[in-house]
Amino acid sequence: MAIKITSVFSMRHLFLLSLAMNISLILRTMYEREHGLNWLCFEAPNGHLSQRTRLSLSSSSTSATTTPIYAQPGGDSIINLARGDPIMFERYWRQMGDKATVVIPGWQYISYFSDVTNICWFLEPEFAKEVVRVHRVVGNAVTEGRHIVVGTGSSQLYLAALFALSPHNASEPISVVSQAPYYSSYPSMTDCLKSGLYKWVGDAQSFNKEGPYIELVTSPNNPDGDVRRSVVNKSEGILVHDLAYYWPQYTPISSPADHEIMLFTVSKSTGHAGMRIGWALVKDQEVARRMTKFIELNTIGVSKDSQLRAAKVLKAVSDSSEDAAGNSEEDESFFEFSYQLMAERWKLLRKAVEHRGSFSLPEFPPAFCTFLNRVSEPQPAFAWMKCEVDIEDCESFLQGHKILTRGGKDFGVSPKYVRISMLDRDDNFNLFVKRLSTIHL
Repeated sequence: MAIKITSVFSMRHLFLLSLAMNISLILRTMYEREHGLNWLCFEAPNGHLSQRTRLSLSSSSTSATTTPIYAQPGGDSIINLARGDPIMFERYWRQMGDKATVVIPGWQYISYFSDVTNICWFLEPEFAKEVVRVHRVVGNAVTEGRHIVVGTGSSQLYLAALFALSPHNASEPISVVSQAPYYSSYPSMTDCLKSGLYKWVGDAQSFNKEGPYIELVTSPNNPDGDVRRSVVNKSEGILVHDLAYYWPQYTPISSPADHEIMLFTVSKSTGHAGMRIGWALVKDQEVARRMTKFIELNTIGVSKDSQLRAAKVLKAVSDSSEDAAGNSEEDESFFEFSYQLMAERWKLLRKAVEHRGSFSLPEFPPAFCTFLNRVSEPQPAFAWMKCEVDIEDCESFLQGHKILTRGGKDFGVSPKYVRISMLDRDDNFNLFVKRLSTIHL
C-alpha cells in the first residue's frame, strides 16, 4: 500500500513540475518578445551562431535565416564582406508582402518540357515574357531579334557560352581573356573541368596571341565598378558581355545594351540569389541552340519552380516601376528604393575612408540615367578599396581587424586592393563602416 501511494505521489509531482516549467517557458518567451530580446540563440561548437538554430526576433531579421551572420554586437565580432550575397534587398521584399508570392500545386509543371517549339525548350513562357518586359521598362538591353536562354544562374550561362563559341575541331583550346581586375571566379570556372575546348589565359590587356579568342566584358565591372569595353579588338575575337550589374541601382542607364551575347541574373538585379536563375540574350540562333544543348547535357534544363518565382518577382519589379512613373502611391519603385539605399551606403563608406585617410576608393563621374530621368552617380555593388602607405596585403591587414574581404590577387592585380561587398544587411554593413573609421595605418 505504501508503495502505491508513493508511486501516485511521484507521478502527481512530476506532472505539476512539468506544468510549472512549461508555464515559465511561455511567460519568459512573451517577456523576451515584448522587450525585443532574442534568447532563442544557440552557440555552435565554433562559437558562432548555428545556421540551423538561429531564430531572430528583431525588426530587421524576423525569420530564420540560412545565411551565417558573424557580425554580432561587440568589438570582437567577425564582419564577413568577402561574398556578394545580396541580402540587402530583403528589406524591400518584406514590405512587398504577398506581391511576389507564388503557389504551385503539386501536380503542375512536372514535365521536363516547357515549349518544344522554342530553341530553349525548357524556358517557361511566363518567365520569358517578364524578361522582355523588365528590359523594356528599364531600357538597359535590346530584346528584339534575340533568343532567350535561361540558366541556373549566369555562371551556368557563362560556361554554356564558352561551350557554344569554342571550335569543337580545333587543335588546341581557344583562349579566354578578360581585362584585369576581372571577376575572381572566371579563371576557376573556365579551367575547372580542364576542357579541351577552351582555356583561361588571363588579362586581356596583355593578350597578344594570334588566332581566335573569347573576351569577357563585364560592365559595370566586378570588382571595381568601371564601365568596360573590349580591349583586345582583334579580328578573330568573340565577345561575351556580362551585364549582371547594368541596372539603375548600380549605374546610370545610358542606352539599351546591344551585343551578340548578354548575360543577366536575378541574383544582382532583384537580390534573389537563392533562385539560381539567369538569362542570356543571344543574337545568333546557332549559338543559342548550342548553349541550350550545354544546359541540356549539364542539368537537363532549369527548374520550372525557380523560373515561375523569378517571373513573379520581375513582374513585381516592373509593376512598381510603372506605378511610380504614373505617380501611383501603391508601392515604392524597387529601383528607386535600391538606388537610395546604395547611395546612402556609399556616402557612409566614403565618409569613413576620408576620415582617416588610410584607404582610398575610386571616383566615378555622374551621368544622365534614362530610367531615373536624372543625373545619377555610379554606386557599384562592390567597393574596390586600396590600402595606402606601407600595407602591401590589404586583405590580411583587414583580416587582422576581423574584417573579411577578397584580395586583389584573386582579381589578377595587386594585393594592396580588396573587394568589399556593399550588399549585406544593414547591421553588418554599419558595423563595418564604424570599425573601418577607427583603423589607423
